[in-house]
Amino acid sequence: MNFTSWPSLLVVDVEGNGANPPDLVEVAALPVREGRADTGTAGAWLTKPRHPVTPFAARVHGLTNQRLAAEPGWEEIAEQVHTLLGASWICAHNAHVDYRVLKAHLPQWEPAGVLDTLRLAKATYPGLAKYSLDALIKHVKPDLSAAPAQRHRATYDAYATAQILIAMAAHYDTWDQLVAAAVPPGLPGAPIPEEDPTLW
Repeated sequence: MNFTSWPSLLVVDVEGNGANPPDLVEVAALPVREGRADTGTAGAWLTKPRHPVTPFAARVHGLTNQRLAAEPGWEEIAEQVHTLLGASWICAHNAHVDYRVLKAHLPQWEPAGVLDTLRLAKATYPGLAKYSLDALIKHVKPDLSAAPAQRHRATYDAYATAQILIAMAAHYDTWDQLVAAAVPPGLPGAPIPEEDPTLW
């Protein structure tokens, strides 16, 4: 894979307050440039949700209402997040979720395309028992020694997802092949299926 052929791409991860639909409590956006995660230009934000964090969500990511009480509200950071995301491609694990939540919070934002490492992993590593992020970390064994925070925080999960994406990209010769395997139907960037030729 020639990584210099890649368009602008950010690996994103979001954490929510546990409600449905969720309020955001953390967003991370990590650029991938020339086959490496560029932590120097990454963005990470904590935000106080409009509604309290549920006990279950707090147990998962560790972000309690008390921890977030002094953080800015979403309206204070939305423009910063939108500016960093721009019109770049994004990548996430189980990308439908991250895309849907970000789009709900940033209605004017539209990425160039959406890569899903869950979908890509099923094409790249057929036959695995599970395709969760934890299962892929165990299978791919990426170097996560420089990952910030800990598992289930947005910054850590974005870093881990980036390393897994880079490892899987080595199985594809071109960006277009990667896109064909990784973009879920109906999301931005999905290849348009060729119409079957007919006589009429």
